[in-house]
Amino acid sequence: MMAKKSHVSTEAHEIPTSDLVPDERTGGDVLVEVMRDAGVDVAFGVISIHNLPLVEAVDRELRFVPVRHEAAAINAADGYARATGGVGVALTSTGTGAGNAAGSMLEAMAASSRVLHITGNINADLIGEGKGAYHEVPRQMQMLEAVSAHALRVETPRQARAVLTEAVQRAATAPSGPVSVDWPIDLQYLAKPDDQDRATERTETLRTGARRDIERAAAALREARRPLIWAGGGARQAGADVVALAEAWGAGVLTGTNGRGTVPEDHPLLIGNFPADEAVLPLYEEADCLLTIGSHLRGNETQNFALPLPERHVQIDLDAEVIGKNFPVTVGLQADARSAVAGLTEELGETATEDGWATRVRRAAHAARAAHRKDIGAYAGICDAMRRRLPRRAVIVRDVTVPGSSWGNRLLEVYDARDNVFAAGGGIGQGLAMAIGAGVGRPEDPVLAIVGDGGLAVHQGELAVLAAEAPDVVLVVFNDGGYGVLRNIQKARKAKKRAVDLLTPDFSLLAESVGLRHTKVDGPTGFDKALKKALKRGGPSMIEVDVPALRPRPAMMVPPIEVPSTEGGAA
Repeated sequence: MMAKKSHVSTEAHEIPTSDLVPDERTGGDVLVEVMRDAGVDVAFGVISIHNLPLVEAVDRELRFVPVRHEAAAINAADGYARATGGVGVALTSTGTGAGNAAGSMLEAMAASSRVLHITGNINADLIGEGKGAYHEVPRQMQMLEAVSAHALRVETPRQARAVLTEAVQRAATAPSGPVSVDWPIDLQYLAKPDDQDRATERTETLRTGARRDIERAAAALREARRPLIWAGGGARQAGADVVALAEAWGAGVLTGTNGRGTVPEDHPLLIGNFPADEAVLPLYEEADCLLTIGSHLRGNETQNFALPLPERHVQIDLDAEVIGKNFPVTVGLQADARSAVAGLTEELGETATEDGWATRVRRAAHAARAAHRKDIGAYAGICDAMRRRLPRRAVIVRDVTVPGSSWGNRLLEVYDARDNVFAAGGGIGQGLAMAIGAGVGRPEDPVLAIVGDGGLAVHQGELAVLAAEAPDVVLVVFNDGGYGVLRNIQKARKAKKRAVDLLTPDFSLLAESVGLRHTKVDGPTGFDKALKKALKRGGPSMIEVDVPALRPRPAMMVPPIEVPSTEGGAA
């Protein structure tokens, strides 16, 4: 054993070195045990004096992926969680480090992603004292509560396992979402695996909904002859049941972006992520019943709540406040989709749709896709190459960029909800880290990431992580020299271009500097060859698409935005 001597921490608070020696088990080992119990073998994070025992134990016993920014740690854990269906773990420092993670926690919230965020804190007895301890931040718990589905704190050394276990259970239990754990640094060192309070084991119980509501909902569905289903993010885990119900009921299936892959996108009843497309609008007029599963029917997907949805409307959601909030409902079911959809299928019995309904559904789906393909020029060939070259179970990650947000979110087919990873909260720059997390979590499947040059600049340092960890990720960088969609908005408004043209690095040199393979292409043919080669080789690589060189040119993507009129003066 080392001789006992005092250790002055960066908080100027003395802790006996005997409590800090690396060969003794610490709270890091408690974390390892909890992760193993949850089936998680990797954590992403940035090492710090305020999480040192946690990082050291994970790196010794499992796998620690050292990302370069705390926001990327959350994004990587998020990508891991979505691609695997499990829990993703991220470790950050206190204060600024935890603050850096906040934006990405909001992304995980938007996607209801199963992320466990563990952040350090200053010594427990200094919290709230305002003495100016290093990395002290006032109201850290309030900040974590604002960006997390739940936020917990370890308050004694013996509580660590119970708090971590509860956090994992909360993250994984529907309605799922990111959970933060605030763990003071002294308590990380002092928590001993053999001296822990008993953790309460909770078995997830599916909320089945009231039997009477199931019967009422089935009766409404049974009367329909021209039915539609809208599958949102809450339907992701009920994919097989949604397919079974759609086939039994004969319903066309719409999805929000977060619900993609719930029904395989080559299924004949799948309309897909085209809910507000002009070709699909006539179906709403014809349809006589809509079943909404796990979707809030948000404004960005419903033409700001103006879609003419059918009057007969059954809505399933775990959140009672969501039901009927944006569109009126005939029957509301507060229930888990995994239970409610199966129950409806069983209760429904035999039904018959109107002759030709399935044909009209397929025509609308085909027309929506054809119209979109016509608008995207050379991107259509790139999209085709991606789907042709990728295996069926590849993870497809889309950052917020023109290709990702337009055809990547609609035309590039996904066949399983776990393969659908995108920036649900709309924040730019998260795709690379999400792809790293997905690649680490699914080493048996390739990952394709669609990012823009502007988004990549946000977390350019994670290229070093991609090279060092070497997951099977093909990073496709669409380089248009800045913020393309905002440039389009300014052009459509006949406004002068401002702050949208950026100095863009030479990506070949950037890739070379960290040992990544790089290929630059200017069209679908070159892209197809480069993707084929990258997938055959395996491992990480970068394909840069020279967007200005593409022919035929894609139509200008301009998202609908509302600019208030100033005519008539103030009200």
